[in-house]
Amino acid sequence: MPLPLPGRPRLGRAPLLAPPLLLVLLLVVGPARPISFQLPGKARKCLREEIHRDTLVTGEYEISAPPGSSAGPSANLKITDSAGHILYAKEDATKGKFAFTTEDYDMFEACFESKLPVGTGRMPDQLVILDMKHGVEAKNYEEIAKVEKLKPLEVELRRLEDLSESIVNDFAYMKKREEEMRDTNESTNTRVLYFSIFSMCCLIGLATWQVFYLRRFFKAKKLIE
Repeated sequence: MPLPLPGRPRLGRAPLLAPPLLLVLLLVVGPARPISFQLPGKARKCLREEIHRDTLVTGEYEISAPPGSSAGPSANLKITDSAGHILYAKEDATKGKFAFTTEDYDMFEACFESKLPVGTGRMPDQLVILDMKHGVEAKNYEEIAKVEKLKPLEVELRRLEDLSESIVNDFAYMKKREEEMRDTNESTNTRVLYFSIFSMCCLIGLATWQVFYLRRFFKAKKLIE
């Protein structure tokens, strides 16, 4: 096997990126894309997403009328949380934007309800396009740069700072959930252990009672002394 020449770099595998850095690159390179789906007549479709507390949520929607339809698009949009609180509502929605800030970690639901009659083969369904962003994606850094008079490099540093803070918050939340799940598992294991001991005591007591009862029964029948 030939030895490497002095001063000549060795060929090998490229070093792997650290998981946090890889996650940052994936989030920066791959932004969220709008969601599009077909909305049949007299139908209701909902989209759900879990969002952290104190998070800015923005969205833009557009509803297109079916081709060949004399009437325009007709649908209602309603955004609610798990408690049923209405965060945004729009009747006869066609195109618009919305924004709100979450107060707590919750499951949020955006529902589109068609007001058109049930279509036939000649009347296709309505096309709904929804672009919903939250957290770092929802911030308008161009406006921030204009207000604070930031340079392009400072804007990118601000974006990376917010992104890093978001990732740290996600890991902190995952750690908290893991601790809660561990506490729940330990509590469940303790309860199962106590229930098993109680069941064994009941079985031992029942078996002892059966032995004494059968002994008295056989003595009464004079089958044993």
